[in-house]
Order: sequence, then structure tokens, then C-alpha cells
Amino acid sequence: MERDEVRIRAAKPEDVERLLAIYAPYVEKTAVTFEYDVPSAEEFRGRIVSVLARFPYLAAEKDGEVLGYAYAGPFHSRAAYGWSVETSIYVDPARKRMGLGGKLHRALENVLREQGFLNMNACIAVPEKDDEYLTRNSVEFHRHLGYRMVGEFSQAGYKFGRWYNMAWMEKHIGPHGPGPKPPVGFAEVRERVKEKYHIG
Repeated sequence: MERDEVRIRAAKPEDVERLLAIYAPYVEKTAVTFEYDVPSAEEFRGRIVSVLARFPYLAAEKDGEVLGYAYAGPFHSRAAYGWSVETSIYVDPARKRMGLGGKLHRALENVLREQGFLNMNACIAVPEKDDEYLTRNSVEFHRHLGYRMVGEFSQAGYKFGRWYNMAWMEKHIGPHGPGPKPPVGFAEVRERVKEKYHIG
């Protein structure tokens, strides 16, 4: 790997401090996440472990430093939703405009497709009008990646003394035929995606 090349790999619980350092500014300074308080390292580590039990949790790394991460989780607990996931992507605020979000999403989509998932869903906080805490950039980012707008809930979240909307966007990544095979766990495709997509 070239020194300046970004590598996508599976995140590890041991990455917790760096991943949390990326996430914390989004909690403290933005309405991108509706979480009010930065979780403890212990809680955040638990989240990572929980995701990795079945879903991909990927990190973008350059020169040994994690610059962003993306993961998927269940869209809903009911059995019929088993082919749908909810996705999240966070990039170090100081490393935006480097294409990291796109790289992470492409890798995430490839892994999810190999697992047998068919629908990627994104829950996105959006303002009525752009402000210092939130813009509609994430909607445009997802639209560029092939998502379509499903709907927008008005005044769904309250943070920093103001109300924000919440939008759902979706992307189909596989055919929706009769009798789809149940998706498999992330562990079952790790070697395959490593060889096929160079996701370490």
C-alpha cells in the first residue's frame, strides 16, 4: 500500500478511542446526531462489539490513523425487515472533502451486498434552513451515492434550542425477487470481501 493511500478495514473494539474522538464533535457541536451527550468509551466499545456481531463496521485508515468510519445495523427488529439495514458514516471533521465518505460507503455497500442485504436506509437530520449546527449536505451526499428521498418528518428532534427535521433515504442494492435467501453474518463474508474488494 502506498504511504498516502487510504485503506478500508474492519474496525476493532480496540479502535474505540479514535472512533469516539471522531464522533464526539458531531455530538457536541452539530445536530447531525440527535444524541445529546458523548457516550463513554465503555458504552461506545459496546456499540462496536454489538454491530460486529452481525454487521460490518468499517474504518478508513491512512498512515495508521483512522480518519472515518461507517457501519450498518438493523433497520427494524421484525423478521420481514431482515433484508434492510440502517447505515451511518462519520468522517473526522478535519479530514472532510477528501473523498473518505464515498470510499467508506462503497466498501460498506459491497460488504452488505455480499451478505445478502437488499436495502440500505439512511436516517438523516435536516434543518428547515441551514444553520451553524446543521445543513442539508448529507442529503445531497446520499443522493449522489444513489439514494432516493423517501420522506421527511417535520420537527422530529430538538437540539441546541431549536427543532430539526428527520429524513429517510433509501438505496436498493439487490433484486427483490421471490424467496430471497436470508442475509449471512459479517464474519461469513470477511475473507471473501478481503479478496474481492481489498477490505482488510
